[in-house]
Parts: sequence; structure tokens; C-alpha cells
Amino acid sequence: LVVTMVSDTPDVQAVVLGEQGAALGMERGSVLVDMSTIAPATTRRIAAALAEHGVAMLDAPVSGGSEGAERGTLSIMVGGEAAALERARPALEVLGTTITHVGPSGAGQVAKAVNQTIIAGTYAAVAEGMALALAAGIDVEAALRALGGGAAGSWVLENRARNMVEGSYPLGFRTRLHRKDLGLALAAARELGVSLPVAAYVEQLETSLVKRGYGDEDVSNIARVVREQAGLD
Repeated sequence: LVVTMVSDTPDVQAVVLGEQGAALGMERGSVLVDMSTIAPATTRRIAAALAEHGVAMLDAPVSGGSEGAERGTLSIMVGGEAAALERARPALEVLGTTITHVGPSGAGQVAKAVNQTIIAGTYAAVAEGMALALAAGIDVEAALRALGGGAAGSWVLENRARNMVEGSYPLGFRTRLHRKDLGLALAAARELGVSLPVAAYVEQLETSLVKRGYGDEDVSNIARVVREQAGLD
């Protein structure tokens, strides 16, 4: 079993199929689990190349942030053969508590694109909500307790809203990487003729943050732009 987790599509291609790639040393019947977030089409091409050498590939991107990685509670969305997943499951259970087979090769990457699309809208909505609360001068901590117990409750609200209120964005997941992920989601959507206006808006916000030098801050720094637009900073 070989597990890879790198930043972008070209990195996976190099690590797996490059001149010194993992594929060269893998025996027939082995399994490669790629936990990176990359283009679904590239995943399928790599899986096909490995299959020619008798190696199964699973695309298994994750969600849950740095907190989930540290606690071993990530959600892992897996594409590929179900039998290969069962062989890899003991290793994946060290990293995550929700391990879901979502379909054939590339399906894990599509599920991650859906995840990042939803997360994009959630970050933007929480940032706007916190800006409204701050501008109105209400007890934000009390509001967060109330919101967390209702329909507005979410992972982002629980884990990132206070960053947005404080205007401090310690690293959990880099903005530049989330922007890359949204680019993959938007590209897949264009191929399918699907419009993602909210994701496109957030991608624009993140692009501006990267250009301003904030790409290595946590993605909750979307609130930086929202706070500026609201006159809070």
C-alpha cells in the first residue's frame, strides 16, 4: 500500500508516474491511495496507467481541516474499486472516522469538488453574518451560541467564526489551496454545463487575497474582505 497526499495535479503526476515515481516500485496487486485534491480526469488517467501494471488506485481526498487530521476524524471520500478500498481501509481508519465509497475512479475527486463548493458558500455566509453582528453591536459570543443550536449551525460557524470576529486567521487550510480546489470545481462544472455563481464569487475573493499576500492564511480570511467592505477594518 502506498499513500500520496500532495498539493496539486502536476505534483501527483510526478510523484506517481514521474521518472522516480511510486509506480516504478509498486508490485502487481498493490494499491495506491491518493489523498490529494486534484482534477477528476487526471485521476482517471493515472488510475488507467497504474491498472496496466496491475496496480489499483483509489482517489481518497479528505475533509475536516487540520483539526480532523490531528484527531484522526477526517471524512474520506473514496473513488475506485470497492475491493481495493477494503484492502486500504485499515490504514484509512487511522486518519478518518467517516470513510465512504462514492463510486468509480474519479468519484472521490468529484465529491471533494462538491465539498469545496459547499464550504465556499458557507465561509462567505458566515463572514457576512459576523460582519452584520459586529456592525450591529450585539453580543457576538451569545449570538454564536444561539446560532450554533439552530439551522445556521455548521463546522465553519463552530470552528472559524471567532477568527472572523477577531480578524485573526491562524492557519487551518491555506487560502491559496482552497482557491486551487475551487478552480478544479469550477472547471468540472463548466465541462458539465453547470453554473456555480457563489463558488465563482468566492474564488474571486480568494484570488484577490492571494494577490495581496494572504494566500498562506486560513481560508477564513475571506472575512478580511467582507470586514473591509463593511467598514469594520
